[in-house]
Amino acid sequence: MTVRKGKKLTISIQEHMAIDVCPGPIRPIRQISAYFPRLSPTAEPISPNPASPLALSPGVGASGGTSAGLLSPLQAGARGGGGTLSAASSIETSVDICSSDSDDSTALGTLEFELRYERATSSLHCTIIRAKGLKPMDFNGLADPYVKLHLLPGACKANKLKTKTVRNSLNPVWNETLTYIGITEEDMLRKTLRLSVCDEDKLTHNEFIGESRVALRRVKPDQTKRFYICLEHPPPLPSPTAMGAALRGISCYLREWENEQLTSLEERGRLLLSLQFLTPPAEGEEGRRGGLYVGVLRCAHLAAMDVNGFSDPYVKIYLKPDVKKKSKHKTAVIKKTLNPEFNEEFFYEISLSELVHKTLEVTVWDYDLGRSNDFIGGVCLSCHIQGDALRHWMDCLRNKGQRVERWHILANELPQTTCHD
Repeated sequence: MTVRKGKKLTISIQEHMAIDVCPGPIRPIRQISAYFPRLSPTAEPISPNPASPLALSPGVGASGGTSAGLLSPLQAGARGGGGTLSAASSIETSVDICSSDSDDSTALGTLEFELRYERATSSLHCTIIRAKGLKPMDFNGLADPYVKLHLLPGACKANKLKTKTVRNSLNPVWNETLTYIGITEEDMLRKTLRLSVCDEDKLTHNEFIGESRVALRRVKPDQTKRFYICLEHPPPLPSPTAMGAALRGISCYLREWENEQLTSLEERGRLLLSLQFLTPPAEGEEGRRGGLYVGVLRCAHLAAMDVNGFSDPYVKIYLKPDVKKKSKHKTAVIKKTLNPEFNEEFFYEISLSELVHKTLEVTVWDYDLGRSNDFIGGVCLSCHIQGDALRHWMDCLRNKGQRVERWHILANELPQTTCHD
């Protein structure tokens, strides 16, 4: 519209209607996300202001008038600023939605269980007692729940334990005890037990209901501790796209570092060995021959090497250096298991002075018919090794005549010798 000097101001009917319909500045159309605000991960925490509550009924326009019948995300009494929110109102809205309408706060149920660690047997007993108020997963409003246990970090398939399934119940009772063997005191300090409740479906995949994680350091040796824990959703992975540009590089670096840590902590399994050194009997005395007795008792949580999720493990032992190549012993093969029991003992006729300079190499293999056997892991014991292997070896040499048992974590960096023998 153009107005020249000295002429009367005239307004066309189109302009007159536009002014009446649109009094004030043009405001952008609100998006649906404006009614469900969330704080970004990089936002600074601001305490909510109780003096300015959020008004979800009629919004207040720039000129002070209200638009009746419209749901507005503006604060009551706010002026200007088309459709923006203050940090205080964002916090209040997030808390209100999460506490009532959000799926994140939906009750998934509670789980009651007991944990007991026996130091003498290096075993962890987990008694699953009951669950209450589980989330319905089937069309009949019920579920077929069972509980899975995993030790983290570690290979999930190797250390998974599972309870029976209770049919058509939201308040199942199991009263079932699941036992982990080969759990050392170091494991109790650094490992976490994950308990997952799932719904079993025969025709489709089993559905996840909720989980709970307990740090094993909360359990004292030889004491039973009972837990009542609410089930939760699995913790989400941090997404670099949800962060600011300055933090995306750091997030990517942290993800790579976490993957490297998990790979380095992945275990190949456990091996229970017994060592006993007997001095040669005196002339005229009867008894066992003098030398080193090596007992291969059992393995636990071995890595799965076959496509069926199991292995066919056996154990080989060497006393090196072995110039004459006569020190090799081998156990029997146990089919389709990750927790084999061997209970076999082998003997080396050797003096104590010679044994000090020897290294006992114990390796675990997966037997494969028609092709090379797979190396699972191994451990070396001698006076030149550190950690539990050194302590076990020295206990055997010091306590002559006594049988010393100890669990060992299998390592995967031992040299893979030929396995066709």
